[in-house]
Amino acid sequence: MERLNEVSLKKIDEIVNKHAGEPGPVIVMLHEVQDELGYVPYEAMEAIAKATGKSIAEVFGVVNFYAQFTTEPKGKHIINVCLGTACYVKNSQKLVDLASQLTGAGINSTSKDGIFSLDATRCLGACGLAPVVVIDGRVVGSCTPQKLEAEIKALAEAEKAELRA
Repeated sequence: MERLNEVSLKKIDEIVNKHAGEPGPVIVMLHEVQDELGYVPYEAMEAIAKATGKSIAEVFGVVNFYAQFTTEPKGKHIINVCLGTACYVKNSQKLVDLASQLTGAGINSTSKDGIFSLDATRCLGACGLAPVVVIDGRVVGSCTPQKLEAEIKALAEAEKAELRA
């Protein structure tokens, strides 16, 4: 397991110390850590457990129970493809496969270059727009392979342009 850098460890300590002694601070601390670091590393779970008197297993259980928490760093661009029933019957599996192919990210993982994360979700609550893809928080309804490819290529081009600048 790779250790976090000092800046990240210091940020975790600041968040934990800010909420120590408050009632029910675990979720608040987890949200702040994830907002700051982009994920919840093991070291944060250890610090939160110690500060709140909970076991690491209890804190880990909270992280795993709530879908918004992740224990792995996410890419710069996050692509969520709905595989709920309405989306699935409208071929959202093809969208997941295409997104994986175009980004190099496996399902529920991040591409090696750290640019894209691809998550398959069960329902995004927008069944009338099926199939639905959410890219960086923006809903793409009635998504087709052509739409998805254009979206991903635009993001990839923007990344290339940013590197050249």
